Amino acid sequence: MKGMLNGLIAVIALVLTALSFWEYQRSPDNTMWLIGVIVFLIVMLVFGGMFLSGRVNKNDDVHITE
Repeated sequence: MKGMLNGLIAVIALVLTALSFWEYQRSPDNTMWLIGVIVFLIVMLVFGGMFLSGRVNKNDDVHITE
């Protein structure tokens, strides 16, 4: 369940990043939207990385021939 929660948070942060960027494009004089884009992008990268690292099977050996 923890891995799915990380994925869900990453998707929500991606949506918030897109919305913040869209609002920043509409009003470029407001830098709070730009700060929101940066913060949500970092959150998305962190939680997306945690989600993807949990999906790797660490007990199984992967060979080039497989």
